[in-house]
Amino acid sequence: MNTIVSASILGADICHLGEALDKLRTWQIDMVHFDVMDGVFVPNISFGIPMLSAIRRQTKLFLDVHLMITDPLRYVSAFAKAGADRITFHLESSSDPRATLEAIRQTGRQAGIAIKPGTPVEDVIPYLSLADMVLVMTVEPGFGGQSYLPDTTEKVRQLRRDYPKLCIQVDGGINDQTAPIARQAGANELVTGSYLFQAADPFRAAALLRGDDSSLQAG
Repeated sequence: MNTIVSASILGADICHLGEALDKLRTWQIDMVHFDVMDGVFVPNISFGIPMLSAIRRQTKLFLDVHLMITDPLRYVSAFAKAGADRITFHLESSSDPRATLEAIRQTGRQAGIAIKPGTPVEDVIPYLSLADMVLVMTVEPGFGGQSYLPDTTEKVRQLRRDYPKLCIQVDGGINDQTAPIARQAGANELVTGSYLFQAADPFRAAALLRGDDSSLQAG
């Protein structure tokens, strides 16, 4: 599988977000990662539906919406209408996982399911037939700029070994040092925030995440 880079706008300068979104294609970024936090499921509050609608008007890139909220099933339709291309929710939320996956699929959007570092990978297996992607959190969800948790690598490795065609995303502490670890374990989607947006050369930073030697030589 090709490595896909998803830029988390949690790491961008919100005062200049439109400018940052316009630059993502130049940096060869594949997706925009949109973190939704409700201050209950995680101890932070981030973006909501109006912000997603605004971003949808600004960019044609794939919008990868990550719901870190208590009751995702309640909001599936609203986020789909606001422009999400894929909606990912947490297995640990209060919503029924199967019902939530089915609701997402009924909107015509891709469905993703995420697990926290402390959740056994076996817990997500019963729902894989309904999921387009599994997100393995490589930090505790809720804040950007955290360090990659090495113990999460084995979850990625196990999923790739048992489900070779599965789309596996990792999110948290992804940079030029940790991306090769995640890729070698089997992750094919890498979410990056502060590493990308704070880089002196974001194009090169994204190429390093992908391990794309041709892009590095071209740059």
